[in-house]
Amino acid sequence: MSEPNGDDEDRKLPSEPEKPVWAQPAIEPFEPAEPPFETYDEPGFDHDPLPPQRPAVASTIQVSTPQGWPPAAVPTPLGKPPLPDIEPIKPPRKRRGWAARIGIWAAKGIGGFVLVSVLMVVIFRFVPPPVTWTMIGDIFAGNGVTKDWMSLDEISPNMARAAIAAEDARFCQHGGFDYRAIAAAAARNATGKKTIRGGSTISQQTAKNVFLWQGGGYFRKGLEAYFTVLIENIWGKRRIMEVYLNVAETGIGTYGVNAGSQRYFRHDASKLTPREAAQIAAVLPLPKKRAGIDPKGFTRRYGNSITARIGVVRGDGLDACLK
Repeated sequence: MSEPNGDDEDRKLPSEPEKPVWAQPAIEPFEPAEPPFETYDEPGFDHDPLPPQRPAVASTIQVSTPQGWPPAAVPTPLGKPPLPDIEPIKPPRKRRGWAARIGIWAAKGIGGFVLVSVLMVVIFRFVPPPVTWTMIGDIFAGNGVTKDWMSLDEISPNMARAAIAAEDARFCQHGGFDYRAIAAAAARNATGKKTIRGGSTISQQTAKNVFLWQGGGYFRKGLEAYFTVLIENIWGKRRIMEVYLNVAETGIGTYGVNAGSQRYFRHDASKLTPREAAQIAAVLPLPKKRAGIDPKGFTRRYGNSITARIGVVRGDGLDACLK
């Protein structure tokens, strides 16, 4: 066993005793150098220098989002997370009440009726009406229908004058309604024991014959007034007279003055004399009850009166709107 070397023992330094914790020197805190800032050296500027500006730091923040939403972990300035792209929640629609539904349906129905009626009037401005409700009634009654359309230029002027003399003396002056005749008819009906025929104009009769059914009632009268306004503004007087003379019933199952002329006088309406035209005009108010051939009683006297007034219509220019 070797003995310790004396040189090694000489080289060992005596160990210093360990200092307690409270005797150890304190660690100085680290203070980063302040960033440079701008100063103003202009003369007369006494304000404090601007404080140092901290640069914006982008950060990423994880935000838990429901399944199907876009990810919210995106870098944003100043550490503010973005809001997820969420569609606004729409409030539930309120169900309309029955009154509102009925009002909407009624408005749609009225709008559709107006559209269809105006379209029909425009079409019949250029196209002869193919059939009327009165014709359909005769077909179902087994009477058959005889009609032969003829333009107003081909029909004898005596026929239009006879219609004006018998049905509507102010045809060329009014706008579809003869208020004088309506007032006079109302006064007569109020004092008489039975209802007397009212002051219906040729325009009103044409609207009724083409678009409506026969009969009375306020509803049908209202529709008649509506169609009268339409044809007065869309057709004009010549077209109204032309349609009237071609759809008016001149006998059982016979429609139009041309078919009536062929039935009663064996020739077309272009050859009607004043007396023949007056006989057809006398039948127009009650075509199923009055005879156009060899008329008797009131029909004969009424025809003679119309014949005399044809000259007045021509002389006073009451048919000027047809020329």
